[in-house]
Amino acid sequence: MKIRFQADADLHQPIVDGVLRRQPLIDFKSANDANLEGVPDPEVLARAADEGRVLVSHDVHTMPVHFADFIQTRKSSGVVLIAQNLPYGLAIEGLIRLWTTDDAEKWENLLSFL
Repeated sequence: MKIRFQADADLHQPIVDGVLRRQPLIDFKSANDANLEGVPDPEVLARAADEGRVLVSHDVHTMPVHFADFIQTRKSSGVVLIAQNLPYGLAIEGLIRLWTTDDAEKWENLLSFL
């Protein structure tokens, strides 16, 4: 099954827009569409897991801790962390490559940096 992505509220929207512009077949839900503004990280992880979506976030400082706690009691569809200073083009390319080459099952309980 193909990866489906969920943007965290802190993910820069041009990354979501760029992925969808380059590959419109990707199922990439924006944080706005998911009403994630102001939602605590554990709840964001739960919502993404409930929908079978890999969470994409810039939150490289606190998200790994919340993720480690989360997978102690629940199954996650995975998390991709993108450094704030990574150029948009590289982030877009990386996410498209993940979608093209990986199956969603591979990402279960996996956290990876792009």
